[in-house]
Amino acid sequence: MSIRPAGSPDSTRRVTLTVAAGLAVLATIAACAGPADSAVPLAAHDVSATAPPASPTPGTALTTLLDDAVAAGVPGVVVRVDDGVREPIELARQADWTIADHRLTVHDQFRMGSNTKTMIGVLVLQLVAEQRLSLEDSIEKWLPGAVPNGNEITLRMLLNHTSGLADYIYAPEVLALITGQSTTPLPPARLLEMGVSLPALSPPGTRHAYSNTNYVALGMVLEDVSGETMESLFQQRILDPLELSDTYLATDGESRDGDLLADGYEPDAEHLAPLLPPGTPEGVAFAGESRNGHVTVTSIDPSWAWAAGAVVSTPQDWQRFLRALLSGEVLPPAQLAEMKDTVVEIPDDPASARYGLGLEQYQSPCGPVWGHTGGIPGYSSANYVDEAGTRSVTVVTTTQFGLLEAELGAADQAVIDGAVCTMLGETLPVATN
Repeated sequence: MSIRPAGSPDSTRRVTLTVAAGLAVLATIAACAGPADSAVPLAAHDVSATAPPASPTPGTALTTLLDDAVAAGVPGVVVRVDDGVREPIELARQADWTIADHRLTVHDQFRMGSNTKTMIGVLVLQLVAEQRLSLEDSIEKWLPGAVPNGNEITLRMLLNHTSGLADYIYAPEVLALITGQSTTPLPPARLLEMGVSLPALSPPGTRHAYSNTNYVALGMVLEDVSGETMESLFQQRILDPLELSDTYLATDGESRDGDLLADGYEPDAEHLAPLLPPGTPEGVAFAGESRNGHVTVTSIDPSWAWAAGAVVSTPQDWQRFLRALLSGEVLPPAQLAEMKDTVVEIPDDPASARYGLGLEQYQSPCGPVWGHTGGIPGYSSANYVDEAGTRSVTVVTTTQFGLLEAELGAADQAVIDGAVCTMLGETLPVATN
């Protein structure tokens, strides 16, 4: 799910599985923006057993940025920076009111949202390397009759979001699942059906237009070609070989490992109401236990995201995955090069991110990095690695929709850019007005 926080220093950043625009447009569920609890002051607490920072200066600077984010109203945020040489920087901050629920640490598990797409890209390219798939295969070849104009849409277009397919998350039934108001799961075939029933965003192959429908279709192709379930494909081809023991594809709202899953929060109905678009029905809210102007959304079933965004992981696991990918441990050189063959996301923006085959190149203030972002109710994440696959960074914030509030979104983006610059051994440039 993807949101772009208003007032974010990075105009191209997307927290991927975006619902914000759809909620506003449909006005059936309008949980697209929300503040943290402004009535109760939030104090920052370092509750992680942190390793020694790589150097005093960046560690101190990051600490300040995390404190600022929590002071702005973020429920919690964790950062892990590994420069490949020294002990990683590991920091966690959380608001006072969240501590009774869960002591937040960098070693917790988090819902990673659309970072899942990078793993899907790997699975497709592994089968390409084995000559079981071709990037130029049409979706019609593998899912006959499932996608209108399917003969014109290739697997490459699905991977880099140039298929033109609309996003199924704009369907009212899915929006109800996203907020937890509905608890009836929808199978992947139904999600695809909903996506293709909406008007196409553009003709196939003409422009980048982000859509989760692309990755649900890819998941269905992977299962058809391999004869394996998506969970089995993840386990056999990525998780077991890389020893990612804290990573799994969630199939329901329950945590596989109990208390290891950090709690996620979204604003409650009262705090949403003043910020919702005109015409929004009264009483729109996330389902969950009330907590200090928020609701706990940890147990909302994420299976609607499936191959587009249902993976749970830890910062350390995900960094291991990205380092292995960029250093050539996961894919043959030809397929890694294909994965890094990008299209521009916003053509008129010189600072625009570029999107490859499930892998995004983000133009950070301190230089380009590879990775992806993710957003799903209660969790917003950014995972990046350098070109060589030796340095890695993760930032996870325990809210998604709350970041649409300008101050929270800006503070969160400052943490991300500060962490990326620290990873690259650079100092975050000071903005000038």
